[in-house]
Amino acid sequence: MIDADLSRAAIAQAAFILLVVWWAWIYTTWMVNWFDPRSTKVRLILACVTLTSLLMSAAIPTAFAGGAALFAGAYVLMQVGRNLAAMALLERDHHLRRVFERLVAWSCASAVLWILGAVVGEGARPWIWGAALAIDLLAPLVGYVTPGLGRSRTTDWDVEGAHFAERFQSFVIIALGESIVITGATASSRGLSPSSVLALAVAFFISAVLFWLYFGEVAEHTMSDIAAAEDPGSIARDAYTYLHLPIVAGIIMVAVADDLLVAHPSDHLTTAGVVMTTIGPAVYLLGETMVRLRMIGRGSPKRLLCVAALAVLALLGGEMSALALSCCVAGVLAILAISEAGWLARRVAFRGR
Repeated sequence: MIDADLSRAAIAQAAFILLVVWWAWIYTTWMVNWFDPRSTKVRLILACVTLTSLLMSAAIPTAFAGGAALFAGAYVLMQVGRNLAAMALLERDHHLRRVFERLVAWSCASAVLWILGAVVGEGARPWIWGAALAIDLLAPLVGYVTPGLGRSRTTDWDVEGAHFAERFQSFVIIALGESIVITGATASSRGLSPSSVLALAVAFFISAVLFWLYFGEVAEHTMSDIAAAEDPGSIARDAYTYLHLPIVAGIIMVAVADDLLVAHPSDHLTTAGVVMTTIGPAVYLLGETMVRLRMIGRGSPKRLLCVAALAVLALLGGEMSALALSCCVAGVLAILAISEAGWLARRVAFRGR
């Protein structure tokens, strides 16, 4: 058996860190949507954000232990500092000025809990940080309502549809590419035996199919859909700020599964490993389905059927080797991709008549 170190606590902490890192990146993406990144002042702000994100990344392995102060401090500095700097760039009569004033108020409120969580004992830290993250996640849903400043409306949030969608699509490409690089490094360190090469090929195939599925019908029309929407801010908030998170989580789970596969392709996985291998792609597909519902108002029965098939594999996975289980997952995803490709081809042909 392998992956014994994938404890529930480790998985929960990893999920928590993912939320924090995602939230920091999301706010930077929104800022670049509203400000010209060619501006010298904006580039300086982004450089400082990059530096603090580097410090936060360095503290991730020990975030719940000795690196708590660096992790929380860097996150707070990034969030509060970026919002303050952006607010300072706006004239008092600018329609986004009040938006950033509310952002500063909410980021400062959660900052108190982030810092407090860093200085208390390790037992209380997850609870305090959980409350801080809850404040951060809730803020956009309630419009950053602030005493004396009112509440933001999504119609106030200007969105450049093409650039906004492209940044998220690029993020997905980078995440999938990074998972392939890490898997290749694992294969190289373990030695390129025939079984590890086959495992590497299967891992690559799964990532390639996920890439193919992401850039389907919804991604093709996303930019025009946002541009034509009456409330583009609401769509951007829902479909990207929140509903892209399961997609990224699924990619990370698949990357963990690929690493386990390449390291020991002939061994059986523990429950955590089976979950990463089967539920990871399922979470990815569910995230895409929710984005699809938000963007075009309809789901994908084929993808839900694929999720059901992956759930069945999760129940049977403990009886298979890592390689056999991954091959089954690859087969299910391949059938979905081929099915959707044929459907899209027929639809394009119909439109061309």
